[in-house]
Amino acid sequence: MTLTLAPSLPARPTRPVGTDPLGVLGVPGQINLDYAASAPCARAAADAVAELLPWYASVHRGAGALSRRCTLAYERARQTVGDFVGARAGDHVIFTRNTTDALNLLARALPAGTTVVTFAGEHHANLLPWPRGSVRLPVPESPAGAVRALDAALGELRRDARPGLPVLVAVAGASNVTGERWPVAELARVARRHAARIVVDAAQLAPHAPVDLTALDVDYLALSGHKLYAPFGAGVLVGRSDWLDAAPPYLAGGGATGHVGAATHDVRWATGPARHEAGTPNLLGAVALAAVCAALGGADRDALHAREQRLLARLRTGLAALPHVVELRTFAPDAPRVGIVSFVVAGRDSAEVAAHLAGAHQIGVRDGLFCAHPLARRLLTEAAARSGRRDLPETALRASIGLGSTVAEVDRLVAALAELG
Repeated sequence: MTLTLAPSLPARPTRPVGTDPLGVLGVPGQINLDYAASAPCARAAADAVAELLPWYASVHRGAGALSRRCTLAYERARQTVGDFVGARAGDHVIFTRNTTDALNLLARALPAGTTVVTFAGEHHANLLPWPRGSVRLPVPESPAGAVRALDAALGELRRDARPGLPVLVAVAGASNVTGERWPVAELARVARRHAARIVVDAAQLAPHAPVDLTALDVDYLALSGHKLYAPFGAGVLVGRSDWLDAAPPYLAGGGATGHVGAATHDVRWATGPARHEAGTPNLLGAVALAAVCAALGGADRDALHAREQRLLARLRTGLAALPHVVELRTFAPDAPRVGIVSFVVAGRDSAEVAAHLAGAHQIGVRDGLFCAHPLARRLLTEAAARSGRRDLPETALRASIGLGSTVAEVDRLVAALAELG
């Protein structure tokens, strides 16, 4: 069906001069260094939602002007997000709640007998959904080590598994604990060599660097709006259509069907993204996410990356100068990374430090094991061995930066931690 706007619909309003679509909202006086959990809202997302709210109506369900506009906005959002991540012509772009939801959807769509290969350093969202019999590789000491380990594991699977059974590699683009980037392109080449597919958890990578399915040659990609400056409850799974069209719907209900007959099981399910998007979709979440994708797509990503890397270097240098602070890391200190740093304060409980930073300095950081318990516990043990300290806490702190972060905020955190020495 071709969608057209009614002639009476007004043109989109012009953005006020001087308004930065990638500026982020915040509360004066509060320093937010917890972007890796939930990034602040970008102006582009807030404006897109405010513009559409008066028109809010059903999607794919009505013939009125409001419904037609909302349907068009939703499908335009799908196209924009797909373009942002380099979706191929035959790929599906399925809106979900977040990355966890997207990876669970893919797990439900796996052909029978699929073996999933992951690393123990993944976020729980990329560890827990996969079927029994999945292979969890140890955390490697380097990006090159990850490539070698995957090559060896896939080679062994090809020798031992029944011929023709699918294999899926599941890996993060960047660690939510350390910010370290994983060698996705190299891992994808290894997967191809062994006739395996690969899915990338891009929740932490996409906010900081371009992610292109086609260029990386990966099969599936998942990301969250709430980490990409669009906190309105949307995420996406993007990737090859065959497994998704062959699988039962992720949710059964209206919108996922092509035909429902009188008999109990007389159902013909839709193909395409609708198959897995039953019920009223999250229109505002999709539109907000697309607005940020469009704004980032039109920005100088190299300049944004360079600015973030300068801030990240300043933060890590400041932390390294504090004798009672130990950084957590998987790879070498100079490994490529995004704006995430996890660390511990010797002799101090991490939850108490986080509470002190919030109460005394209005600085928000994360404390805990960051929904990556196997990795975080391992890195805490390694940090103790590397530093020679026996008074490190059992959980860690995490500071994460992005659009809107400033030198003054980074310096405030380092100064506040120095006072704890």
